[in-house]
Amino acid sequence: MIDLAGKTAVVFGLANKRSIAWGIAQKLHQAGATLAICYQNERMRAEAEDLIHELPGASGFQCDVSNDVEIEALFAALQEKYAKLHVLVHAVAYAPAEDLRGEFINTSREGFRIAHEVSVYSLIALSRAAAPLMTEGGSIITLSYYAAEKVVPNYNVMALAKASLESTVRYLAWNLGPKNIRVNAISAGPIKTLAARGIGALGEMLKAHADRAPLHRNVDQLEVGGTALYLASELASAVTGETLYVDCGYNIMGF
Repeated sequence: MIDLAGKTAVVFGLANKRSIAWGIAQKLHQAGATLAICYQNERMRAEAEDLIHELPGASGFQCDVSNDVEIEALFAALQEKYAKLHVLVHAVAYAPAEDLRGEFINTSREGFRIAHEVSVYSLIALSRAAAPLMTEGGSIITLSYYAAEKVVPNYNVMALAKASLESTVRYLAWNLGPKNIRVNAISAGPIKTLAARGIGALGEMLKAHADRAPLHRNVDQLEVGGTALYLASELASAVTGETLYVDCGYNIMGF
């Protein structure tokens, strides 16, 4: 049994019950962590707070990760409330819908910029803000996908962002290692989240994964949450800079 009592975790990317962030938050809460859960804006506040109320002791905070002023204000509030942080979960990704459909060659300049700023640079910005509060060391966890390595039709510009994200994980791990802060990515199989619904032919992607994966099924949020719990714990004390696959084995298959 992993025990995170006395540890504080901040989770970014909660949208609704289908969010991977929600699966991770549940697992961290079950292990005893104190949770600060962040949602993007006022529009998402009501649904996020309904979920937060299901986790006694958790608190909600609003933060748009593309806004440096909001990031600064959030971490000042976290420092005042908790003093220290031990875990940061970055479950944030976005690209304009029009750049997730159609031909990759038609990726727009603005779509490319937005995908990388929101999905990748935000990890750098949040890690930079969190590091001074991780005085006892810590674990930073982000979410990737197999399209970072292989072509997945319709994933388009988000695949490039995920490849950049995995490289960012390695550089942050090297940079923050002397502070005993570990940085890792979980490469989850496709899950029908709010964000994933913007990807063309999601249903076909889910079916292909279930058909070809060794376990012949798709992964769910709580299974991703279990791996995040491991990475947040001392069981993973020597694991950093890695991308761990939680995809029912799909990535090992040639065809």
